[in-house]
Amino acid sequence: MKFLIVVFFVCIALLLLNNCDSTDPKLEPELALELKDVSCTETWLQLTTTNIQLPATINLLKNNSVTQTFSLSTQDSLIYIDSLLPNQSYSFQASSIQNPVSSNKVTTTTLDTTSHNFTWQTFEFGDIGAGSSLIYDVAIINENDIWAVGEIYMNDSLGNPDPNAYNAVHWNGQSWELKRIMFYTFCPQGPGEGSYPASSIFAFDNENIVISSGSQIAYIKNGIQIKKECVPVSVNKILGASLNDFYIVGYGGGIARYNGSSWTKIESGTTLGLSDVFGNETSAIYACGGNLNTGQGIILKINSNNTVSKIIDSYYYGTGFDSTKMFEDNLYGPLVGIWVAENGNIYTVGNLIYRFNKIKWDYAKGIEYNYLGAGEFSGRGFLWDVSGTANNDFFFVGQRNTIRHFNGINAIQLGEPFSYTSEYSWLSVDYKINVAVTVGRKGGNAAINIFKR
Repeated sequence: MKFLIVVFFVCIALLLLNNCDSTDPKLEPELALELKDVSCTETWLQLTTTNIQLPATINLLKNNSVTQTFSLSTQDSLIYIDSLLPNQSYSFQASSIQNPVSSNKVTTTTLDTTSHNFTWQTFEFGDIGAGSSLIYDVAIINENDIWAVGEIYMNDSLGNPDPNAYNAVHWNGQSWELKRIMFYTFCPQGPGEGSYPASSIFAFDNENIVISSGSQIAYIKNGIQIKKECVPVSVNKILGASLNDFYIVGYGGGIARYNGSSWTKIESGTTLGLSDVFGNETSAIYACGGNLNTGQGIILKINSNNTVSKIIDSYYYGTGFDSTKMFEDNLYGPLVGIWVAENGNIYTVGNLIYRFNKIKWDYAKGIEYNYLGAGEFSGRGFLWDVSGTANNDFFFVGQRNTIRHFNGINAIQLGEPFSYTSEYSWLSVDYKINVAVTVGRKGGNAAINIFKR
């Protein structure tokens, strides 16, 4: 009898154990696809795997047809698809060859192209015989409030050259007003002052502007200069979120950050001059620069903790350039202008215009003759600056009257025609929605273009 009771309980225990096993979750393979970004001709998808042995072979379907087959070696991967058409709807789905599983289907519509239809006005500043004038930088607050800085030499009321240059001009929607922003003759803090050439400008809002000259910063509020100060960097460019948090970059790899009360000099790890800095609310802050004589260039990432990481180097032939490592370890030529789109794509210019598209460096797409071996400066001049509102709406400018607008699929010349013999050289461009301003020189005069769409 006792034996029967023991057997009974053993049977019950086995049944309970089997019942528990039957409710254990099964480790089913899963694929998840997420849309990360889209442009006129490209899209970026995030693929996440669960319970799939890696490496795995994945098919990517576009509109229900296989468009890519690749080996996946990480649990999460960013997939890049190009050669799409503007303003078209697409569906994407991923499937595993080794496992009978498919992801969710993702649908998206590519961006439409933007219009190249701009009107423009050209303005020149400077008097013959007074000195060689040019404008280095510009900041658009709105179409009726634009500031530009440089050095403009005029004759006095008697027709004689005035040795005191104007170093700023302001557009009020109808006309330009020449201005003199005052800086110390020597740092730190004097003695003496003068309207010395101004190299850069940044507008935080419609009230607060900062302008640089050498290793000094001048503060402008509501159009009136309120103070000036010496800073730890000879400044080429300014970038910031507010007067209580902004950066300056300049010669000798100089970087410094202002916190509203004091400056912190940041070790950059390079002695190359830094000519530009850019970032936005959704991206990191990047600086670029180089040496025009040696052809060296560099891009740096400025981290929020005041440290700096090198992103990529750039060289001319014979100075370190390795064509087999193009877009991996190096680019070609000095890098003098940089802009970051809202989606984090990085654009930089010099001999060519390059783009980092979240995954890798490459030549910026849709730009004629924009590749090494096409002939130096084919159809355009050396590029000095780039600025935009989106991946399908940006300007790049340079020598020989190069002013190009990219609309998502191609770039065209705006304003006067490009010419190898043109006296126009455009050093900087700022672009807000539907309004772009280019600044530089024409021969011995300073020059400005205002473009409106």
